[in-house]
Amino acid sequence: MKILVCISNVPDTTTKVKFVDDSKRLDTTGIQWVINPWDELSLTRALELKDDGSNGIQSVTVAHVGLAGAEPTIRKALAIGADDAIRINADPSDAYFVAEQLAEVIKSNPFDLIICGIESSDFNGSNVGGLLAEFLDYPSVSSVSGLKIENGQAVINREIDGGREIVSVPFPLIAVVQKGIAKEPRIAAMRGIMMARSKPLKVVEPAAFNALTEVLNYEMPKPRAACKFVDAENPEQLIELLQNEAKII
Repeated sequence: MKILVCISNVPDTTTKVKFVDDSKRLDTTGIQWVINPWDELSLTRALELKDDGSNGIQSVTVAHVGLAGAEPTIRKALAIGADDAIRINADPSDAYFVAEQLAEVIKSNPFDLIICGIESSDFNGSNVGGLLAEFLDYPSVSSVSGLKIENGQAVINREIDGGREIVSVPFPLIAVVQKGIAKEPRIAAMRGIMMARSKPLKVVEPAAFNALTEVLNYEMPKPRAACKFVDAENPEQLIELLQNEAKII
């Protein structure tokens, strides 16, 4: 059994966002890039499944659609424990394009279990996993918070309104995972960092697909208003502010 984990290369969440070219492009100067947090948890769970020899997992591969600048992030995934990596050499312009590129690679090199994070922390689109399932005609399960293998099938926990759902799904399968899939992301040890330098990283040229969307411009949120303090002995002022400024009563 082979597992593929799809990963995104995203800015660290502490990054101060700035835009250039008339607010059409992110200013990448000085940005520290990391593995998308949901994808990092996905990789952790995939490695936990591989660690259990009874699951019969031969390899864990990571795949990313992106340019050469993303390779340090991919190498980090290899240092954490992935066996090999695939980089599709294209700018990940939108979710449809990313899913198409991943699907073309998987068609020529099938995997039994494909894991995607529920969304990326930069665009928060939540689209790639579902699109990929449609392109491959694979069954998919979303909102996955628990994943194990029993009797040759995936047993999945899903968070639903008011409770939890447990489903059993045959392979091949696409699991779109969310918080809870792993307790903490696995940290790369020094030995893993050294081994990552020699692990295979295959670069694949993109298939001839076009993105369906384009960015017209980005807009920063309005600055937060200054905090106003109201004397505890003056509830009339508080009521006046809530009525006339906040307009919530």
